[in-house]
Amino acid sequence: MSDLKPSEIVVELDKYIVGQDKGKRSVAIALRNRWRRRQVSPDLKDEIAPKNIILIGPTGVGKTEIARRLSRLTDSPFYKVEASKFTEVGYVGRDVESMVRDLLEVTISMLKEREQEAVSGKAMEIAEDRLLDILLPDSDPRKKAAANDGRQVQGDTFVLEGENGEQSDEPAPSAASSPATREKLRKMLREGKLDNRFVDLETHDRSMPMLEIFSNTGMEEMGINFKDMLGSMLPRGAPRKRRVTVADALQILAQEEAQSLVDMEKVTRDAIEKVEQSGIIFLDEIDKVTGKEGGHGPDVSREGVQRDLLPIVEGSSVNTKHGPVKTDHILFIASGAFHTSKPSDLIPELQGRFPIRVELHSLGKDDFVRILTEPKNALLLQYIALLRTEKVMVSFNEEAVKEIARVAEEVNNQTENIGARRLHTLMEHLLEDILFDAPEMSGREIVIDRAFVDEKLRDVMEDQDLSRYIL
Repeated sequence: MSDLKPSEIVVELDKYIVGQDKGKRSVAIALRNRWRRRQVSPDLKDEIAPKNIILIGPTGVGKTEIARRLSRLTDSPFYKVEASKFTEVGYVGRDVESMVRDLLEVTISMLKEREQEAVSGKAMEIAEDRLLDILLPDSDPRKKAAANDGRQVQGDTFVLEGENGEQSDEPAPSAASSPATREKLRKMLREGKLDNRFVDLETHDRSMPMLEIFSNTGMEEMGINFKDMLGSMLPRGAPRKRRVTVADALQILAQEEAQSLVDMEKVTRDAIEKVEQSGIIFLDEIDKVTGKEGGHGPDVSREGVQRDLLPIVEGSSVNTKHGPVKTDHILFIASGAFHTSKPSDLIPELQGRFPIRVELHSLGKDDFVRILTEPKNALLLQYIALLRTEKVMVSFNEEAVKEIARVAEEVNNQTENIGARRLHTLMEHLLEDILFDAPEMSGREIVIDRAFVDEKLRDVMEDQDLSRYIL
């Protein structure tokens, strides 16, 4: 999916996001430029910087959704953070470099999970053999003797118990019959016939003691991985014996084997490269760190946050516990409503690092109708699917959908404009009684028409003071 054409990217975004064609085109071009950069000769490749984007528009018009869907389309490392969380270096709070570290951690987890899935088959085979070793005595004379008189030995336990915890009446296998019995048990294990029986399993506790360090520079910048350091200093501890079902034991062993089969050094290297070459950081609420003329109090740190953001956006090296990460080719997409400020209120240097500015339009009645019905995850489809689980069949006729959209537009105009999020509020109020009584309405078919919408929303609409609190 990483080599999609801009037109194909827009088509994919149209499946989930209504309107905002300018915003979709801008992010599609920025994404395609990444593919183009990879085709350029190496001597010029490093000189081509990404064209960062600012999405300007009121809340609820699709700014965040565009960036989120884009990352899923391209399988790019993606991290969303509110700029208002950051504080200037020297103040209590999160420093701006933490977003790069968080992006790397998210990417490492994602790649680690994929690697574990890739080796899951081999891990399951090894786990199966380990479990059979636990269930059957091996050639160790000490375990043979213990098997003959039913005793358990230190280490792997091979006593198989029934579903209620009682010991099975099946005799312990002898050494001569061990290979045949092992294959017989393997077959029973794969067929699930042993799933509800119990077995003793030894596991090692992987948890670490809780340790919190408060520092302006952050623990990672000290150049010390405290977790690894303490892990080597503290004793591992004795294995912990657990009594679990055979099915659970197989999953526990498979998970342990999958973790041991994954080369974490390779995962970390791949993650750093993936972040540096195709990472996307979405800076939400960027307008909240714009300074105001004559500001006092907490506002003094806002321009400082912009100054701290500047070197990261323009390209620098951020130290993490996994090694340095270069931000030169990370794509930054910022967004903000800019109700009380404007993009020109940002410091000039930061403005220059966001050359593409896209203004997203407010949503109206026609947009709301499309949002309710067209996307793959359309709001009406979600409620229909939820009520279908109670065997309540709900349908909406065209007039009802138009009325819901009209009310949403009117309430947004009269109160605060929260965009498409208004539809969630209206739908919950509209279907409140049905959602509450659904368990007692199994088998019924309900048609939502315009009269039903008028009846449920009329009182709230007529009382503007009440609508400010309910809608």
